[in-house]
Amino acid sequence: MAHEHRTFRIYGRVQGVFFRQSAKQEARLLGLTGYARNNDDNTVTIEAEGPAETLNKLAAWCQHGPSTAKVERVEEAVGKVQGYTEFEVRR
Repeated sequence: MAHEHRTFRIYGRVQGVFFRQSAKQEARLLGLTGYARNNDDNTVTIEAEGPAETLNKLAAWCQHGPSTAKVERVEEAVGKVQGYTEFEVRR
């Protein structure tokens, strides 16, 4: 099955609400690789790789995130596969 790379930028109340750690748990449950990190503008970036169907599930999750988050919008872009071997939280 072909792997894809997607970058999600999540806006709203997404820092200080365990968004990155929850994204890591969700991505690992889905079998995806990549990372989640906070940005200086109070957004969160998730880069993830895996099958398109599974990335679509992560995209749907990003629309709401963990129960403590308040997602306003999500920007999504397709990129070049980087070959991540696990999913991690970055600072």
